[in-house]
Amino acid sequence: MLKNYFFDFDRTLADSTKVNIYAAQTAFHDSKLKVPSVDEIISYMGVPADKSFPQMADRELSEGDAKRLIRRFRNLYLENEDRGTVLYPGVEYALTTLKEQGKQLFVASAKETESLDRNLQKLGILDLFDETIGFDKVERPKPDPEALLLLLNKYNLAAEDSVMIGDAKYDLIMGAAAQMKTCGALWGAADVDSLRAQNPTYLLKTPRELLGIS
Repeated sequence: MLKNYFFDFDRTLADSTKVNIYAAQTAFHDSKLKVPSVDEIISYMGVPADKSFPQMADRELSEGDAKRLIRRFRNLYLENEDRGTVLYPGVEYALTTLKEQGKQLFVASAKETESLDRNLQKLGILDLFDETIGFDKVERPKPDPEALLLLLNKYNLAAEDSVMIGDAKYDLIMGAAAQMKTCGALWGAADVDSLRAQNPTYLLKTPRELLGIS
């Protein structure tokens, strides 16, 4: 029986696509770099910006250039997140119901933990989670399983009683590497085929379907 639910944030709990795209494209433009396409930005969502942005750049970035680019992105995101981040329909109901059933809930995200918690607080769901963890809390961010293993060990949880839920292949790779069950969140997925290719334990169309898996 599933007892522990681990969630990605972007495009799994909340749709932050528009603000992510705006902040990324504007940051690249302001840094006099080729502006990445919408599809390219979406394909890297789930990977920390310090890893994905240098890969999207059309030239090699110095350490200073990369830091300025990412700082500009994060400032733009902060300025616009309230207008561009909304919960997916059914997410709050599913989380509340799982919590009432005694399940333990966690978030493992590619965001900084401070930004992650701020978003969850503004969306009114932070208190539903036992703990949240961003890329800054680990040495090896997703798709490495370090974040999940850290939480499993800290709370003395069994991997076989746990599921990692996310919209991107990186989430499923991470969950499988931690020996957990995995769940593709089709409601936010940009590339369904890449999710199917990971052979997840579950593929769900809506958040409410989380209440029917075991």
